[in-house]
Amino acid sequence: AAASRVFAFRDARWAPDPVLEPGAAVRTPQPVPLVIDNGSFQTRAGWASPDPAVPAEPLLRFRSLAARSRGARGGAGAETQVGNDLGSPEPLRWLLRSPFDRNVPVQLELQELLFDHVFQRLGVASQGCVDHPIVLTEAVCNPLYSRQMMSELLFECYQVPKVSYGVDSLYSFYHNRRQNWPCSGLVISSGYQCTHILPVLEGRLDAKNCKRINLGGCQAAVYLQRLLQLKYPGHFAAITLSRMEEILHEHSYIAEDYIEELQKWRSPEYYENNMHKMQLPFSNKLLGSTLTSEEKQERRQQQLRRLQELNARRREEKLQLDQERLDRLLYVQELLEDGQMDQFHKALVELNMDSAEELQSYINKLSLSVEQTKQKILQAEVNIEVDVVDSKPETPDLDPLGSEQSLEDVESINEFEPLFAEEQPEAEKPVAAVQPVFNLAEYHQLFLGTERIRAPEIVFQPSLIGEDQSGIAETMQYVLERYPKEQQAILVQNVFLTGGNTMYPGLKARVQKELLEMRPFQSSFQVHLASSPVLDAWYGARDWAVEYMTREEGWITRKDYEEKGGEYLKEHCASNVYVPIRLPKQAPRTTEALAPSRALTSSTGNPSEQA
Repeated sequence: AAASRVFAFRDARWAPDPVLEPGAAVRTPQPVPLVIDNGSFQTRAGWASPDPAVPAEPLLRFRSLAARSRGARGGAGAETQVGNDLGSPEPLRWLLRSPFDRNVPVQLELQELLFDHVFQRLGVASQGCVDHPIVLTEAVCNPLYSRQMMSELLFECYQVPKVSYGVDSLYSFYHNRRQNWPCSGLVISSGYQCTHILPVLEGRLDAKNCKRINLGGCQAAVYLQRLLQLKYPGHFAAITLSRMEEILHEHSYIAEDYIEELQKWRSPEYYENNMHKMQLPFSNKLLGSTLTSEEKQERRQQQLRRLQELNARRREEKLQLDQERLDRLLYVQELLEDGQMDQFHKALVELNMDSAEELQSYINKLSLSVEQTKQKILQAEVNIEVDVVDSKPETPDLDPLGSEQSLEDVESINEFEPLFAEEQPEAEKPVAAVQPVFNLAEYHQLFLGTERIRAPEIVFQPSLIGEDQSGIAETMQYVLERYPKEQQAILVQNVFLTGGNTMYPGLKARVQKELLEMRPFQSSFQVHLASSPVLDAWYGARDWAVEYMTREEGWITRKDYEEKGGEYLKEHCASNVYVPIRLPKQAPRTTEALAPSRALTSSTGNPSEQA
């Protein structure tokens, strides 16, 4: 039973997204909408079409991250990688950049990189523009400036025909709607950066009473990382954010009663039965252990094989370089033979040579060097099998021209020389095996006890991490109290949970318990969890795009963008409420207002003018 509770970290690497070829149904009879769930944790993109030939699921799913490498020493320029092309986020943790501040995109140059990745990998092949309508998710009560910059990016940079904005949690609510739509409800959306409480009345968002808690999965992962680093200071570097996210997704849960659950964990029996052990990677080789002769022989063979590959690669590079030099010198010699003396003398000056005899000498030396290098390459290909014990690595001959490449070869051989020293059999003495004083595997294990409930608890008790905010229960009660009792009873009949941070086991029971405590005696309520809390936002956006594909409702055209500005929004059932910018107008100066000033001017003016 104890062994069954030892879990190894998967440390999965992200596979690069392939370049997909869209089918004919995506473009005929007209380009179908492209749905992008632009989340702060993950971006999901796919097509919205009623045609069964088009997959009804997101074709791209990648983290909303980008990293720009600093460039190699060999002169290669900086390279930008996006999403799954990063492979693993941990080696590039300090280079990662996100276009989001909380859940609002503010770095539009990074957002452009994400869009480029989406359009390229989905195979959008239109020249100079993206001719597909775009359905894009945005934050609740998104600032007008953010929407203005996003519209400017889509219409000016990508030349999209039209775009529609909607709230991800409302799209999820729309996808899980019941038969009596439009319906009312209280949407609790908890994501990577924020948690929202959204009242929906008659199918429309009541934006005035929306509330946000600046806590989500990101803060829970950081809190869990701090807890385990304080508990295991010896494994400080191995406790990474990626592994903490894996623990949160697979080993954490929400306690129905937090204090009562902590009391249970005080019992040794309960601790042993519910504690999870996370196995960190480690090596079985002890520092004091000795290698057997077979292991030494195998290691020596591997090192010699690597050195042979290094020598072969350097020989090929040297051969290519010498051949290019030889071709250049032969071309200059042909100029002399053809009688083109002016070009010949210019070429000699460029080569830093004085006469034709010196040129001929260099040609002879390079020809000899090229022939010797070719013979060595052929000999190395023939002699593949090498006796490791009786032979040493081949030391390459010096370049006849005394080039620096050959000296580097010799230095690399000298670096490997101690690894290939022949060992005398009589020098080997039997060494007693070193017995470990403790279990290495157990030393590299993280014991998860109360940490399984402490990290996700912060959305109900933000004070655990020192945040001066209200939790989900207090915020939900505050929102409900802003409505009369009749509307409160309607809202609590459909409390809807969505978002990636609502997938903890026990969250639905915890919300039901909190509602039971705050609602009147013998009142009823219902709590529903989204069928797929992570993907339902994309599915709902796709459902809306298919339903409204041929309508004008909810779509912002290029004409609307040019006439009404980038912050303009056409409302629909899953969108924000559009609040236009109203600049205060200066009141016109009337004759009554100007009279006192004129009188004052006349009283202080020139006496002669007054006369």
